[in-house]
Amino acid sequence: MSRESLISASIVSSMELVQEIHQLLMDREDTCHRTCFYLMFGDTILDNFSELKSIEGLKEGSKIKVVEQQYTMREARIHVRHIKDVLKSLDSADAYNGLDCASLSFLNTVTQGDILGTAKKIPLERLDCTPPDYILPSSKDRPLTPLQPFAREQKSPKCLKVLNVSGWNPPPGPRKVHGDLLYLYVVTLEGKRFHITACTWGFFVNQSTDDEFNPKPANPCYLSHSLVDLLNHISSMFKRNFANLLKKRTSRHPFERVPTPYQVHIWTSPHLDHSVDSLRAEDACNSKLGYEEHIPGQTRDWNEELQTTRELPRLSLPERLLRERAIFKVHSDFVSAATKGSVAVVEGNVMAINPGEDPKMQMFIWNNIFFSLGFDVKDHYKEIGGDAAAYVAPRNDLQGVKAYNALDLEGLHTLGTVLVDYRGYRVTAQSIIPGILEREQEQSVVYGSTDFGKTVVNHPKYNELLKKASNHLKILPHKVISENGEEIELFSSIECKGIIGNDGRHYILDLLRTFPPDANFLPHEDIELSTSSKQMGFPLHHQHKLAILRQELIDAFVDNRYMLFLKYAALHLQLLSKTQNETIKEITEKDNDTNDVETEVAKKMVEKVTNNLMSEKLVEKNTKEVIKKAAEIVGSLKEADFDVRFNPDVFSPLVKHATGKGDNLEKEKKLVVDAADFLVTVQIPNLIKDLSDHVSAPSDGVTLIEALHSRGINVRYLGKITHMLLKIQELKYISSLAVSEVIVRSAKHIFINYVQNVETIYLSSAVSHFLNCFLSSCNNPHPPIKNDELVSKKKKRKQPFSNSANNDWQSLSPKSLWSQIKSNVKSYFDWNMKTDSIDVTTEKYGLQKVSLLRSFCLKCGLQVVLRDFHFDSRNAETFKDEDIVNMYPVVKHINPRATDAYNLYTAGQNKIQQGYLKDGYELIAEALNLLNNVYGAMHPEIAQCLRMIARINYLMGDNIEAMAYQQKATLMSERVNGIDSPYTITEYTHLALYCFATHQVSMALKLLYRARYLLLIIFGENHPEVALVDSNIGVILYAVMQYPLALQFFEKALEISIGVYGEKSLKVALLYHLIARTQSGLGDFRNALKNEKETFTIYKEQLGPDHEKTKEADECLRHLTHQAVVMARKINEVISGKKKTGIPPVHIQPPAMSNVLELLNIINGILYIQISTADIEKARQDIEKDQLKGEKLIKINRKSITIYQKDSDEDEESVNR
Repeated sequence: MSRESLISASIVSSMELVQEIHQLLMDREDTCHRTCFYLMFGDTILDNFSELKSIEGLKEGSKIKVVEQQYTMREARIHVRHIKDVLKSLDSADAYNGLDCASLSFLNTVTQGDILGTAKKIPLERLDCTPPDYILPSSKDRPLTPLQPFAREQKSPKCLKVLNVSGWNPPPGPRKVHGDLLYLYVVTLEGKRFHITACTWGFFVNQSTDDEFNPKPANPCYLSHSLVDLLNHISSMFKRNFANLLKKRTSRHPFERVPTPYQVHIWTSPHLDHSVDSLRAEDACNSKLGYEEHIPGQTRDWNEELQTTRELPRLSLPERLLRERAIFKVHSDFVSAATKGSVAVVEGNVMAINPGEDPKMQMFIWNNIFFSLGFDVKDHYKEIGGDAAAYVAPRNDLQGVKAYNALDLEGLHTLGTVLVDYRGYRVTAQSIIPGILEREQEQSVVYGSTDFGKTVVNHPKYNELLKKASNHLKILPHKVISENGEEIELFSSIECKGIIGNDGRHYILDLLRTFPPDANFLPHEDIELSTSSKQMGFPLHHQHKLAILRQELIDAFVDNRYMLFLKYAALHLQLLSKTQNETIKEITEKDNDTNDVETEVAKKMVEKVTNNLMSEKLVEKNTKEVIKKAAEIVGSLKEADFDVRFNPDVFSPLVKHATGKGDNLEKEKKLVVDAADFLVTVQIPNLIKDLSDHVSAPSDGVTLIEALHSRGINVRYLGKITHMLLKIQELKYISSLAVSEVIVRSAKHIFINYVQNVETIYLSSAVSHFLNCFLSSCNNPHPPIKNDELVSKKKKRKQPFSNSANNDWQSLSPKSLWSQIKSNVKSYFDWNMKTDSIDVTTEKYGLQKVSLLRSFCLKCGLQVVLRDFHFDSRNAETFKDEDIVNMYPVVKHINPRATDAYNLYTAGQNKIQQGYLKDGYELIAEALNLLNNVYGAMHPEIAQCLRMIARINYLMGDNIEAMAYQQKATLMSERVNGIDSPYTITEYTHLALYCFATHQVSMALKLLYRARYLLLIIFGENHPEVALVDSNIGVILYAVMQYPLALQFFEKALEISIGVYGEKSLKVALLYHLIARTQSGLGDFRNALKNEKETFTIYKEQLGPDHEKTKEADECLRHLTHQAVVMARKINEVISGKKKTGIPPVHIQPPAMSNVLELLNIINGILYIQISTADIEKARQDIEKDQLKGEKLIKINRKSITIYQKDSDEDEESVNR
């Protein structure tokens, strides 16, 4: 065959590398089986790592030649592996096993094909609108099998029975000098066996058999550069099936195949068939676990790569993109390697560097990564909580690394850090500072303390670097006294250590106290909490003394104090020219409300008043007094300026502070106490208010914790928040979520210790027993006493290697487990749980067991079999040991950010809020381009960007484009967030709306049914998101005249909405109206009239009798009354015998699709109003006011304004106002 070929390539960017064209060709259908080639332009061989724009003479329309290359052993192995990957490319096994960054997507399964390829209009009478029974309103069934529809059927067409590396490997000397590289063994679908030689020129069938080695080519000889071409030649079934496989592979969306940046694990999996695969076996056996560090040149220097990428230039946009791309790539590779290493450490596959120590104290090095376990080694944390402190310290350290990394200070270096929780163990994986292993840590540290403050050192370069960082992180430079009496100034916490590596770089580590301690969880004689904190039961004794405040809280607290400072200064400077004491008193009384004056406004007031004072030559002393007073009020550490920073060591018991002038140490302590008080008195009430106002509606534990963290509230406050939520009736769904999170986290705390003490051979039995005790109604679940597979049938004697001390897990019972959970809920979260069994708990707090199972599996890294679990049997256990499919690592790490893309995205959002949709669209499209440059094809932020572009397209009337972008967003969210993530559910609902707008009614219903099912699994039915989905489903069913079914969904939406928003909500009024219209379609005018009266009453009360909506409801009432009278007259005529034809059918004209879409827009918070051109300027002024409150997204055209307002209860009122 020809060794040169020309291939029409796709359009590629001049910024891309030649290597990316290689990858493109290996992914294309017609060239995917080619791996060993080089590219030529003219007579020049192209360097794989050069950019296309650097190639001289290359321009648009240029042709690049693909030239086949001779194989080496390495290239032959790569080729065989690539062919194996192509053969299994439609198989989901890697996604279920959490390998190679594969993950699942079911969008195209749900829609039964590509949405964009099936835009055919189906007549209404042929639409199949019936949902499965388990999706219907009020259904109690929560089956798990539909979570992965057709999971078992998603397999690649089988092309070969066997493709393995032959047992005749490696080639003997005489054959090596004939060019033999590798021998393969193949069994075709026809049952024929072949031994194949890979040589430098390609592949051919040799004459070897299973018993005899004969490397000579078979007769006739057929030499092929591609293994696929050879297999096509020797097997007609391979040729046919491989063509089908490529056709299916090509029909899949590219987003279904692209690897994700980090591994996404799934908590359910079907039982997978385990087939023979010698390459997989070779990978597992030869993965160099335990001795990789002894093989020179085979491992990556992670520290050097991580630090070098951060040192790349960053002045221009192309430089920043290249730098951020390199940082992200190395970081994701490091996370992957650290995760593999951590799993190997826990499974005992890595030799410890201190093998003589207790297993809990052992440390490991693998693949140039340092691993340590989350236990208190050598009583290091004895005084501050022992193992509990040792477990939480790495998490605090990761928060510190995140903070310093975000600053991106030149010259200051942090370690690559990854936290992995696996099988009850917490493993910290860190890159290694060059030279640190050659000397003791005490000799290496040039800044900070290694013994909690006894000996303290500092270094001029560290002082310079950390001084810059401390200003940004609100860390107060402070002086401490070491054991020898020396006074030393620090710019960080005392535990922060500075080590200069052999590479000359300045590293900082042990950043666990970067942020100040939480005084609410630190009983201390010097701490005097506020009255409100004391009333809430603070201070509380926690399991450890490493409770610190979050960075989000510190930022919010400082911003709040700064606003207070500006306000006091502005108001009092203004009053200098006034003498009325009454005015002073009046304004001072108003000072307590800090939310009325925006920071920027206050700044301008200060500048303006100061300028006036100067011009009026007022006494400068008075001005200084005002600033001094304002500084004193906000607790500033400086007398004549705003200075709110924190001393992280202020309550450290072993640290001796240098006493300076004044009472600054007391001020520093008070600031830390005030920050903790701010969390309790401002942030938590603000969270409750936002939840009450439905600003956000978390639907699972992950989104609830995100809501807490965004306000700087730590998880340990969840018990207090739960106690407050249980008192608010309309937030019953949130209180259920909070109770669920508290219980699952407490169960996790117990499970961690439980599973550590279980022998590996009993792991599945122990885990299934724990789940039975936790979630099953079975009164007395019996654990499997022994592993019957390993017990001889003839000799039922004691099992080999039995250790009764490690069988304590068998004594766990539902009563003892729930007693421990109740105790942990009280000790960790300070919440008194009133129940002590699963059934009473679910009944009292409105929980469902399948949601608890999902949450527990995600937190603990459990994978259970995909089947419908029956939790309520009193006599049979819910879980068997075969239901535990796997345990996977739960990974925490920092996420590098694409800063330029983020800035563009934010600017785009601002433009949109100002009404400039086209400008905003262009900025966000450019942000998407930059995100792809940095992250590649897959990332959660890219999914978010795609969703925004889809929404803008929809607002601008381009429904097809909106659907195309939203399809990508939905696929990507499934891949990177998870198939049942709340974010994925949101993507499904958006996609359904755009499908309906393009007249794909059946498709829209399928997507909404999927969204409803997922919501039922992750939370249950009584959630506002379910009401939203039900309203959407009801409107679409109403549009296709499926009135009985539509009525079911509307009534459930009404029931939920009344519970969440109240009986007089405008959302409730709209649902009453929709129910009335549906009932009139069924001819039930009496009930329709009753429901429309409810609509009229709510509108009249909320909007007034003269409001347009009230008048519309009144008109509707009259129409329904007339219809009811006509119907009653006809019925009476039939009953009295005047008419013999029977009751005539009700003829209802189906609603116009445009009217239905308008209803869907209103339900989903997209509202359109018409105004005259003359009103546009006035509208712009209103927009600027609304923008400050972040309430609306407005699009201004020549003749119309579009208002986008997500889930606001006042949407109809806004439209008419």
